[in-house]
Amino acid sequence: MARDFVVTADGGSRGNPGPAAYGATVSENGLLLAELYDTLGIASNNVAEYSGLIAGLRKAHELDPLATIHVKMDSKLVVEQMSGRWQIKHPTMRELAKEARSIHLMELITFQWIPREENFHADRLANKALDGEAGAASKPILNYLTERLVSPEVPTTLWFVRHGETLLTPTRRFSGVGPMDPPLTETGIGQAQAVAKEIAARKPDLLIASPLMRTMMTAKEISDVTGLDPIFDDLWVEIDFGNWEGLIPSEIKEKYPEDWEGWLASPSHRAGGGESYAEVYSRVEAGINDLVERYPGKKLCVVTHNIVIRAIAAYAMQASLESMYHVDILPCSITTVAVWPSDGLRALKSLSERAVAK
Repeated sequence: MARDFVVTADGGSRGNPGPAAYGATVSENGLLLAELYDTLGIASNNVAEYSGLIAGLRKAHELDPLATIHVKMDSKLVVEQMSGRWQIKHPTMRELAKEARSIHLMELITFQWIPREENFHADRLANKALDGEAGAASKPILNYLTERLVSPEVPTTLWFVRHGETLLTPTRRFSGVGPMDPPLTETGIGQAQAVAKEIAARKPDLLIASPLMRTMMTAKEISDVTGLDPIFDDLWVEIDFGNWEGLIPSEIKEKYPEDWEGWLASPSHRAGGGESYAEVYSRVEAGINDLVERYPGKKLCVVTHNIVIRAIAAYAMQASLESMYHVDILPCSITTVAVWPSDGLRALKSLSERAVAK
């Protein structure tokens, strides 16, 4: 009888790209069969994640070439690409995915995204490899970025603009993707007009926006000044706050105390039964990678939301998910991220930069 394995895999890069390593486990009925980890030299996060998957699949195939394999990873990008739901446009990722698919019969493999905290074993192995690596970094991470900043390669520049004020903004009411979908106030429209002038002066090549009322109205002001027609994309919508929609923190703490405490305690907790910070981070990561692959060296303006931009800041700095609790984004402010297409190195160049009416 064929066996049934669970493979967990992860990978990381200290610098993205930078010194990289992967970790993977193979288990059966809760019994750990194999721990796999190794360094990769200088590589990106995504290369490291795919390398962990490949190592795990190879070991599982070695143990039983006819086994069913259930892969669990916290990389939304890898899970969705390997499941065939997302296109693979980056040539390096395409080759790695091709290699992963060649190891074991794909009809015997399933893929599942899990929160980062649930993938601790594979993550720990990747870090174990990195921590045990003696002098593998050919360049210090800081110097690597410094060199890139003065290199001739043109990065993709992304200006993430939070929408203007709505009726819910001043009282800090939770406003996600719920049915309220509030429009901008007069103050919000003024903020949008100010940021539109600032963005126009930077001469973006493309305008993208979340298709909610407040972001559509903000994008219209930018469109009127830049002449760019906005492309609306659901990937950039705000977090889903579920049954917290429209409530202020004190109301949530009174009505849903356990839910509130769970949300404060873990970025994998789904606020109001909606979406978690971890899930927002995963779609942001995939979204940025896709834009950089599609528009290398271009200047893009993306009109989006508070929590989304918090996740973008964490992603740009390779900060922990918990860092999202310690950032707040002003209405109609600009957060700038540069990403070098050749290897995905990224830099946070400004955070919540307020546009001033001129």
